[in-house]
Amino acid sequence: MPDSPAISNPRVIITRELADSNQNRMCELFDAVPNLSDKPFSRDDLIAAMADCDVLVPTVTDHIDAEMIANAPDRLRLIASFGAGVDHIDLAAARAKKILVTNTPGVFTEDTADMTMALILSAPRRLSDGEKLMRSGQWEGWKPSGMLGHCIGGKKLGIIGMGRIGQAVARRASGFGLSIVYHNRRQLPPAVEESLRASFVADLDELVRECDIISLHCPHTAETHEMINAERIGMMKPSTYLINTARGDLVNEDALIDALQNERIGGAGLDVYQNEPAIDPRFLTLKNTVLLPHMGSATFEGREASGERVITNIRVWADGHRPPDQVLDGWI
Repeated sequence: MPDSPAISNPRVIITRELADSNQNRMCELFDAVPNLSDKPFSRDDLIAAMADCDVLVPTVTDHIDAEMIANAPDRLRLIASFGAGVDHIDLAAARAKKILVTNTPGVFTEDTADMTMALILSAPRRLSDGEKLMRSGQWEGWKPSGMLGHCIGGKKLGIIGMGRIGQAVARRASGFGLSIVYHNRRQLPPAVEESLRASFVADLDELVRECDIISLHCPHTAETHEMINAERIGMMKPSTYLINTARGDLVNEDALIDALQNERIGGAGLDVYQNEPAIDPRFLTLKNTVLLPHMGSATFEGREASGERVITNIRVWADGHRPPDQVLDGWI
């Protein structure tokens, strides 16, 4: 899309409370309306906001569908999303309406990879169980058979989705002695594979069958929806651990819970869920699962950096130029 006329002092509505430095800066630069209560916008709230701004700043929990976009007034010209994922926005509808969409790619890569690695370590080594035992006051001291888990070194890690985060996880995992294979839409160049010590597996089912740990790092699309289903969970080894810090909708939760309840796989480490924040209560009863509250990107540094990227995108757009993080293909 070519450059467009500049707009002075655009009205910007922010759907969630951001870092103080980000919000203060937005209020200095734009006619910005922050959400100081941090109460999530309802669908009606989003519709009202879209009718009253030049720029909407949503987050990954704000679902903006085709109907909402089609009925938005022409005033709305930019959706400057806070975060890397864009599956919460109907991009085709935005293109048809000539509304630009931007995101903040790469900002949370290292933070999310760190949390993924924490789950890769925590689930097999039962760190959550150990912490609960200590807090219960029932620990009776060290013993040879106490709190046994599975070692990490020498195991095979399968990474599904080898983008920025998948590659960052591979770099970390190699330091722990894990053998790394990956599945991706496209194979990486040989030099990149060599640097990551990772081997490509074209057949996803083959990767699922052979890996000891499987970590998900792909966007949620029609093709990836519930890609980890009952059939693929049934292919996993009884000792396999599933790690998900990407999107809850990549996994069929009924099938996963059934496998975990019946110990048909080793366990799981989860940071995302299908119906957040309404987590399936059956997860809470599982002893072979580490559960986190969607905190993979939750660092002060990362969140502030993401807000700065949002500001940059709005400023460049307001000056009449193409914003640097314009989403062109649905996932960057």
